[in-house]
Amino acid sequence: MYPNYDPKAAAQAPPPYPPPPYASQAVGQWSSGLCDCFNDPSNCCLTWCCPCVTFGRIAEVTDRGQTSCFMAGLIYVALAYVGCQCLYSMTYRSKLRGSYSLPEDPCGDCCVHFWCETCALCQEHRELKARGLDPTIDKGWMANADKMNAAAATAPPFVAPTMNR
Repeated sequence: MYPNYDPKAAAQAPPPYPPPPYASQAVGQWSSGLCDCFNDPSNCCLTWCCPCVTFGRIAEVTDRGQTSCFMAGLIYVALAYVGCQCLYSMTYRSKLRGSYSLPEDPCGDCCVHFWCETCALCQEHRELKARGLDPTIDKGWMANADKMNAAAATAPPFVAPTMNR
């Protein structure tokens, strides 16, 4: 039908532009395990001492700025006072999993946050970093959005390949 079209050459051709930084990790798998907390020792120590800070950062980035780090952390502390912060934090694990089609691994979100709260928060923080989002930078989601927009602006425009007829 197309005499000059070579499907083998088209399959081997490089993509027209580099993939965005958040595409570096495969959809459908976690970038690190639940117990790999010491892959990021500074976040591990912060989460162990003050999980509300890590949770607030995760919530702000996961909600794309709709929830502030401060308010999410404050709600976390209030719920921790009565011992049910895992019910709040597990909802953000579910949102994160839904965003990247991640499996409930090693068990359901509620169980992970009930039995291993600090490990779950550390894993979620590492996952966001692996996806190109940095929860630790000032201005949280806004700074990450600016970073993604700058990367998109510097990428060459997409040009669809043409076929000779």
